[in-house]
Amino acid sequence: MGDRLDELERRIDGLRAAVRRAMRARDGATARVLRAELRSAERAWDQLVSGEQSPAKREPLPLVTVREQVHQGLRLLGATAQPRLIVAVGDAFFGGTLRSDRLTSLRRDEERSFRSSPFGRPYYLCAALTDRLSAARGLLTLSTWPLERRVVGPLSPRVDFLTCAIAVAGQRGGDERAVRLLIRMARNIPGATDGGLGPPDPERVIAAARAELRVHAERDTRDRAELARRAAAQLDDAARLFGAATLSTITKEKAK
Repeated sequence: MGDRLDELERRIDGLRAAVRRAMRARDGATARVLRAELRSAERAWDQLVSGEQSPAKREPLPLVTVREQVHQGLRLLGATAQPRLIVAVGDAFFGGTLRSDRLTSLRRDEERSFRSSPFGRPYYLCAALTDRLSAARGLLTLSTWPLERRVVGPLSPRVDFLTCAIAVAGQRGGDERAVRLLIRMARNIPGATDGGLGPPDPERVIAAARAELRVHAERDTRDRAELARRAAAQLDDAARLFGAATLSTITKEKAK
């Protein structure tokens, strides 16, 4: 029982912090979903502590769907991101239970859903687009973002990493997992740490990331604007979200 209680308590703490962030951001829809999950987690905790249910009948640990957890992570980061970073953000700030292997087929599922019922969902988890307008391997993004944020040029991986680092450093209320995530990110930003053994100062991380962003921003903005123009002119709705078919993709489709 102890392990399950610990897991539930971590989940409850993460959900409470997530509700506060959603309310501060005036994101009522997300806050309502999170509050419902919080109430369910608290009921499960009460039942487990009071012994109201036998082990076989206990309410399963309540979870936001994998899709919604990825959505939460990307919204917090504000930029295209790899699955392992999304998983780390979910763990640090949302008490998440994501695993990278569960994200493997998620984008394909989203594409199938879109093609069967275009724009039937409020958002889709989709692929970032490369300079060839194909799907970028291992980079997820949100359909609700403008094309300029969903395409990646030569400097975009670095720009997006810095953007994500600023978002992580700007969060409040995270636990030791959030500190560990910030430490890992700060190590890859010149000037973000003072070389000491303690956790980095979030304000210092933000300042260092913004300083480097100023070096790359103009070029990256220009490259992304050009890619977005090409994508808008050349791609249909589905390809703008999930990428144009490549020769290898066409070959695989014909072989089926």
